[in-house]
Amino acid sequence: MNELDARLAALADPTRRALIQRLNEGEATVAELAAPFAISQPAISRHLKVLEQAGLIETRVDGTARPRRLRQQAITETADWFGPFFAALDARFRALDDVLAAMPDDPDERTKP
Repeated sequence: MNELDARLAALADPTRRALIQRLNEGEATVAELAAPFAISQPAISRHLKVLEQAGLIETRVDGTARPRRLRQQAITETADWFGPFFAALDARFRALDDVLAAMPDDPDERTKP
């Protein structure tokens, strides 16, 4: 599995996406990350392991604490992969806007040849 596949697979889970959103605010320990969830700390740790194996987060050793933090480059690279798709969608919406703007305001006028 390549890096992108691993990252997208890791992000497919809503709990892991929520963890990524929380880590976007700053690094946190497993206990801090587990607090808002109705699942055990070991379950959170398993989710974090998947995110770390995908390269989306990293662990910093601080004495006995092991806070996690985002790997910004991995997040940016993953988001960049979507760039061409967003650009294509944007172009399609702009073209639709042009078609709609050219249509008459009166619904009866739209059906006349």
